Amino acid sequence: MGRFHWAAAHVAAAAMTASVLTTAHPATAQQDAGADQALIDKGKANYAEKCSHCHGPGMLNAGTITPDLRKFSGDKERFFTTVKQGKNGKMPPWGDLLNDDQIASLWAYISSQRKP
Repeated sequence: MGRFHWAAAHVAAAAMTASVLTTAHPATAQQDAGADQALIDKGKANYAEKCSHCHGPGMLNAGTITPDLRKFSGDKERFFTTVKQGKNGKMPPWGDLLNDDQIASLWAYISSQRKP
């Protein structure tokens, strides 16, 4: 009989823990989504101001010099390096003009628009 009570107590504790975690998680997810959306919105504004001249509004351009950023790989480190240092003599370095927070917002925006 003692084992039954012990097992029942553990099952009840697990159920309570799961209930608390399930209840607490949606608020955290909503907060994270709100923070993510705020970062994406900042990135969209930064993109319009700093990037759209070459990469086009909405990441679409008629030329072949700049890539379709919607197809950029998911390599965040490569993105930061390219933005900071420039690339192939075609893209100028932006490391002196954009701080890491601005580049992170650009990454959030561009990542949110990614196409397969």
